[in-house]
Amino acid sequence: MNTDKQPSKESVRQWLRMQIAQRRPPPDPQEIRRELGWERTKVQLAKVKR
Repeated sequence: MNTDKQPSKESVRQWLRMQIAQRRPPPDPQEIRRELGWERTKVQLAKVKR
């Protein structure tokens, strides 16, 4: 069973609007996951690979 907590679509949209407003190029997906708190820890990755 997948227990990862995915951010809501609205929170992602709000975050992306703020990024666009700052007129910077969009960050890579790993940076987005880190800023939204949706990154996997090494322990979680080890469990998935089993």
